[in-house]
Amino acid sequence: MTTGEIDGAAGRAPRLADVARIAGVSVSTASRALSRPEMVAAGTRERVAAAAERVGFRFHPSARALTTGRTGLLALCVPTLANPLYAPVVEGAQRAAEEIGNEILVVVGEGSAEREFGLFERLRDQVDGFIAVRPHGGERALADLRRGKPLVVVNRRMRGVSSVVFDTPGGLREIAERLTALGHRRVAYIGGPEGSWMDPMRRAALEWPLTEAGGTVVTLGPYPPTFESGMDAAGELLTTGSTAAVAYNSMTLLGLLHRLTVLGVRVPDDLSLACADDLTGVGLAHPDIMALHVPAQDAGELAVRELMAEIDARAAGHDARPRHRVIPVDLVGGDAAAPPPPRPAPPEEALA
Repeated sequence: MTTGEIDGAAGRAPRLADVARIAGVSVSTASRALSRPEMVAAGTRERVAAAAERVGFRFHPSARALTTGRTGLLALCVPTLANPLYAPVVEGAQRAAEEIGNEILVVVGEGSAEREFGLFERLRDQVDGFIAVRPHGGERALADLRRGKPLVVVNRRMRGVSSVVFDTPGGLREIAERLTALGHRRVAYIGGPEGSWMDPMRRAALEWPLTEAGGTVVTLGPYPPTFESGMDAAGELLTTGSTAAVAYNSMTLLGLLHRLTVLGVRVPDDLSLACADDLTGVGLAHPDIMALHVPAQDAGELAVRELMAEIDARAAGHDARPRHRVIPVDLVGGDAAAPPPPRPAPPEEALA
């Protein structure tokens, strides 16, 4: 059916009333089926969807806002598109949003708190709530933002704001325990970017088992979580006397591994390596690198569910209490870790 066949007015854009007439329901029911599908019976929802598809009708967010007070849009802000963590977070959020008839609007904060809040301000009246992945703003500013609009943060925890974080520190503690069991007592940690909320906790998680075993963690950085940083860190690493190294993320580890290979350093014969995530092709570059499997898609899905719970609570006249959710990580690989190489024997004259 063409739009001209709807009522004989060729070229007229299809309207919600056309959808309702074809589906055999009232206009209000058609509106609910398209804007809040969970509120109508499955059969009605399917008839309305089929009618809308037949006439080419699209339910605009502004129309939804007028009928429900919601736009059906959720804004998700990431610091950059270069970090491999963020793409699966977006995918998981998009899948969860689509399942409930919503859409995700992705914006990039470029690692700037000022830009992030500028984006939030511009989008405030266009979306139902915000998801901020590793936001750079201060706790007070983000708590103030949440009072104006529902907000969930990912990969950071703070008071007064719902959050979803990975248990990366717990995984790094397990890595440290593996390394100490192999005999390592001097382990380098190639740190993350300056100001990272997670970085001090990762370092502390590594330090505890090493300290208990009489060893130490040598911290390098801060470094941006990039391939180039890994290459830059390699030279510094080789001056520390460390027998193992743990990288902040897999991009850093790939750069580190590349530079070490060029320098003739054998992994794990000369140096054992581990990584805080497995989000790039580390296994292709070197099989069985000890790393943490981070279920990033799960974080996106859970963030949407937490955000919708806050949106629904406010619609019912309640202020939902912030909740903090922790997603476990799994240690994978390990063959790229070995006991530290034996120290060279002292010269004979030193033994005399």
